Amino acid sequence: MLNLLGDFIGELRSAGIPISMSEHVDAARAMEVIDLGDRAMVKSSLAATLVKDGDHLPVFNTAFEVFFSTRSWQNAEQFMGEGDEDEQLTREGGAGASGPGQSRGEGGGSSSSLSAQELADLLFRALRDGDLGALRHAASESVTRYAGMEPGRPVGGTYYLYRTLRNLDLENLERRLTTGPQGEGDDQLAQRLAREEAHARIEHLKAEIERVIRERLVEDRGAEALAKSVRKPLPEDIDVMHANRDEMAQLERALRPLSRKLATRLARRRRRRRRGPVDLRHTVRRSLSTGGVPIDLRFKPPHPAKPEIFVIADVSGSVASFARFTLHLVHAISSQFSKVRSFVFVDGLDEVTRLFDGVDDPAEAVARINAEADVIAFDGHSDYGRALLTFHERFAKDITRRSTVLILGDARNNYHQAHAEIIADLHYRAKSVYWLNPEPTAYWNSGDSIINQYAPYCERVIECRTLRQLEAFVGELE
Repeated sequence: MLNLLGDFIGELRSAGIPISMSEHVDAARAMEVIDLGDRAMVKSSLAATLVKDGDHLPVFNTAFEVFFSTRSWQNAEQFMGEGDEDEQLTREGGAGASGPGQSRGEGGGSSSSLSAQELADLLFRALRDGDLGALRHAASESVTRYAGMEPGRPVGGTYYLYRTLRNLDLENLERRLTTGPQGEGDDQLAQRLAREEAHARIEHLKAEIERVIRERLVEDRGAEALAKSVRKPLPEDIDVMHANRDEMAQLERALRPLSRKLATRLARRRRRRRRGPVDLRHTVRRSLSTGGVPIDLRFKPPHPAKPEIFVIADVSGSVASFARFTLHLVHAISSQFSKVRSFVFVDGLDEVTRLFDGVDDPAEAVARINAEADVIAFDGHSDYGRALLTFHERFAKDITRRSTVLILGDARNNYHQAHAEIIADLHYRAKSVYWLNPEPTAYWNSGDSIINQYAPYCERVIECRTLRQLEAFVGELE
């Protein structure tokens, strides 16, 4: 059990969930005082001791279902003597053991012991009667007959799930369930309840089929190999440029606690700077007791200055989502900077700092940028050179040695002039210039990317595709 727990925690760490050694010990101690035969209790206990962020639960659940699959759990119970074989067979609805891709019904072998019609009738009766044992047996037979699982083939479970469900004609099954005794009569409420109940039972069947496929893949390829192939990214590791709607919602939920954490980190770092420059007068005075040797250095009180931040963001196409998240985060922690000014561009440039003034939630201001910012000057295609020229003509005089300039974009310039001399002048005027590029490093300088022309005049050009990378960078700003 301890080895299984260690492998499971190793997978969670590989997925990005932070788990300390003390939390590992807490999980092991929890396993000593609970009923290991109760799989639900084990799952709840591990979640309570290992997961600190609710957004990490989907990743935890996926890993748990792989490492603690029902079948491997029963094998562990046999090894530990926690349960007898009869109880295990009862839980599985009378299903016996088999290898990957084999039938768990009466016929055994590599093909289902039931004909297509017999399997359809078995599924209907199990769903109609709510017989969980029969449903699990029917799910196993369905996978054996239709999934076409090949031992050793590196195919994910989604492929096998699709092949199985495609052949089961679930729409007809659901229709048959709603036209039975539950769906008779003219009562609209009763008919609606019958449809919802039928839909819920079909969803339960899908979950059982997915469970069977997952267990057979674990038997075939091992838990660690399968866990890698089905691993889900944490919200902070989602690629912002390619996030779907659900993932974008996760990212938005993660921004608020992330901004609070970053603000606290920056404030703590400034408080810890207890030493200013050496105070020569007080140092010499203290050295009189040691014959003039300055052993005890004295320092002036520190006066750390908050930096000024100038953000220049490309808001065209797919990089727009990255720019919006970065603007949101920077303005959410604006109290840690003396000034934050924001500029957005496509082939024209506009200052949008005004949209953030007096706004409690930066997300509201970010949402207004698309509607109110004047960023189109000509054809609406990214033109970094023209945007930088506009910025230099109108705002370069405001940049001082206390200013940090952040440029956000993929540097894909649609073959326009780069005007890299503008970045060179900003580098001369400012304390530092950073370029955050949301594309993978391997894509830089390919096609119309001109990042290599700007890079010599930046302190750093940073790949910044995820919230984790953005957090690491913003947390270092001084």
